[in-house]
Amino acid sequence: MLREDQGEALDALRRAVAEKQFRICMQAPTGWGKTVLTCALVESAREKGKKVLFTVPTISLVDQTVEMFASHGITEVGVIQASHHLTNWNLPIQVASVQTLMKRKMPDPDIILIDECHRWFKFYEKLMHRDKMPEFAEVPIIGLSATPWTKHLGNWYTHFYKASTTGQMIDAGFLAPFRVFAPSHPDLSNVRTVAGDYHEGELSEAMQQGKLVGDAVATWIKLGENRPTLCYAVDRAHAKALADKFEAAGVRCAYQDAYTPDADRIEKDTGRRIPGRRSIKAGFHDGTYKVVCNVGTLTVGIDWDVRCISMCRPTKSDMLFVQIVGRGLRTAPGKQDCLILDHSDNHLRLGFVTSIDESYTGLHHAKTPTHDNRTEGIRLPKECPQCAYLKPPATAKCPACGFVAVVVSKIKPDAGELQEMTRELKGKPKPPPDPLRVDTMEEKAEFFAELKYYGYRQRYKPGWASMVYKDKTGVWPNHPTIKHAPMAKWCRPETLNYITSRMIANSKRKREERDRAWQ
Repeated sequence: MLREDQGEALDALRRAVAEKQFRICMQAPTGWGKTVLTCALVESAREKGKKVLFTVPTISLVDQTVEMFASHGITEVGVIQASHHLTNWNLPIQVASVQTLMKRKMPDPDIILIDECHRWFKFYEKLMHRDKMPEFAEVPIIGLSATPWTKHLGNWYTHFYKASTTGQMIDAGFLAPFRVFAPSHPDLSNVRTVAGDYHEGELSEAMQQGKLVGDAVATWIKLGENRPTLCYAVDRAHAKALADKFEAAGVRCAYQDAYTPDADRIEKDTGRRIPGRRSIKAGFHDGTYKVVCNVGTLTVGIDWDVRCISMCRPTKSDMLFVQIVGRGLRTAPGKQDCLILDHSDNHLRLGFVTSIDESYTGLHHAKTPTHDNRTEGIRLPKECPQCAYLKPPATAKCPACGFVAVVVSKIKPDAGELQEMTRELKGKPKPPPDPLRVDTMEEKAEFFAELKYYGYRQRYKPGWASMVYKDKTGVWPNHPTIKHAPMAKWCRPETLNYITSRMIANSKRKREERDRAWQ
């Protein structure tokens, strides 16, 4: 049974296909129910006698997808994968990893569903290109993701639908709220940025310096409330160091990376049993393991009952950040919230996941600037100096410990005579504070909407509002939230005062240019 918002999403996708929109991308938060919607899409296609191809970004997700379909009564499923026991090209529903499709003959589906479509592969460009694979030009391709923010994704998907936001889902009770503590702050000043994120080798070295590894364990023992926890590390060496520290402290901990097989294996030299993914998952849920330290896994396609996240992997990627936090936001019986122990400064660098999610309103295109997230329109949380709890901006009292921040003047009184500040004295008087604030995304959108209204009433050229906006903010209003803000119905006095002051300054500048021309 679909919820109301899930039913609306299904209807929206059907309408898009009916309107000949063959490249559709749908965004919905982790835990929203993309699995339920996917099954509804497949069942709808089967009722019409259509064949379905479902692709996943990794081979490890193939069996999980088959199990997901089976749990919803969808059993006519074949798998495109070498030596897989469910290989059967005659079945109407086929599941395959994109890596397998690159090397195999494509089936002839009537609809293609791409799971985690933010994980982009060159093969998808070939699949969606009318000239390279013309046989699929009018086959609907629907991409599903919680974070479809990959650069240039809008070049391939022509229709975008956002089903909900993380904040809306939390408010409605469909996702768990979260609490964040930032107990340690790594020094990343010497870590380079490569391809938009931290250099992995240098980052791993930085995160193993000093007491950072030990702090992660000590903080979990102090604040983790003995909750089942996923710990995210930089690389294998870092993850193993964390796992060893947890074990040394008496906390049962498992280790998982991209090379961890599904089944257990026996270590040749010691005869020790090394748990595989199935055993780790079972142990996580029956209490055998309190913590699973992982790297390169457990970020997409899992539905574990995670109640705490130890974030030891700094990143500049809002996609990776949101995907990691999303693992802990699924609801479960007895679960009141998700506790996040941020040892990476990710929240102080990127903001809360709710703010990031709301800031994206469309897909990236090649001709539009990428959303540089981190600061654009996102007000960053503040750390409580007493308990390290991260509180929303403009929150004086800490929700965790009750500490109230008191504003202390940075001006130190000094004995001496008062003097009038003149040009000869060092420094200049500070100008009065600007009453027109355009710091947040909402303030910027409101300001641009008022400029459009003023320009329309004065019959100025269409580009006038953009010029004034750039004069005030230093950038063009290219972000979708600002660019597409509906025209305001009036202007605030602060906005009118700014427009007037700009006109006076322009008039003075032109007069001075005229005077110089006559000299």
